[in-house]
Amino acid sequence: MSDATPIVELRNLSVRLGGSKSWLRRGVPPVQAVNDVSLCLRCGEVLGLIGESGSGKTTLGRTVLGLQRETSGEILLDGRQVGGLASQQARRVRRAIQYVHQDAAAALDPWWSIGRTLREGLAIHGVGDAGERPQRVGAILSAVGLDGTAARRYPHEFSGGQLRRIALARILLLEPRVLILDEPTSGLDMSVQATVLNLLLELRRRLSLTYLFISHDLSVVQRLADRVAIMYRGQIVETAPTRDVFARPVHPYTQTLLAAAPRVGRRVGAGIAPGRHAVAEEARPMPADISTQG
Repeated sequence: MSDATPIVELRNLSVRLGGSKSWLRRGVPPVQAVNDVSLCLRCGEVLGLIGESGSGKTTLGRTVLGLQRETSGEILLDGRQVGGLASQQARRVRRAIQYVHQDAAAALDPWWSIGRTLREGLAIHGVGDAGERPQRVGAILSAVGLDGTAARRYPHEFSGGQLRRIALARILLLEPRVLILDEPTSGLDMSVQATVLNLLLELRRRLSLTYLFISHDLSVVQRLADRVAIMYRGQIVETAPTRDVFARPVHPYTQTLLAAAPRVGRRVGAGIAPGRHAVAEEARPMPADISTQG
């Protein structure tokens, strides 16, 4: 489904976070959250970004979107430099890229109905007029599998899986081309995970979307992704087609990740729409530091 044309390209991207100086105490050095990352996201593909907590995955995604400022390097959208722009200009240019957060409820005002929240997003971005926005909202809620009553209800009336659907609807109203999905199934039980993932696959097909799929869940990434990038301590240490990474991992960190994936007694990714093979490994503890393994 994907082609070789890059829609998003990162060139030697680095991001430093934090750091402080004080005459009362020793300064705290900054953290190199992303370190000289070069990566491309091709039109129509699902690129899985894997790494343990603290590896820099979320910071990388937020930087691509423009929520976090890069320290150095370039971010290109359709070959055009979009890094380093003023916030208003960046928001306009990067509307084609949208971010789906881990915590879907956090992006929703508990005092507003779902319909009002979605219409507000359209108004902020100047999409449509007041008369047509309710129809747009109804259509997108239907597209993510929610009925017409959802617009009149409030966030607390929905389950976790339904809130993920609403978060997707809110983003899709802006007609993005790229979705950055940050742990989109975290905290959901297996059956709800499968429903959400099948929805993502269907939306990708119908709307010609491109996904940067950030996760530490190897089974999910293995089932959905066309390619995989492995992130360790702020760097991309391995990038390859998904089948190759899971069958023949090259970097020691990748090998350790796969070795630590638990065996759950069934095919990984069961319940997700078919399309990828699955591999399960016996669970083994990850070493505290693998940096000396080559």
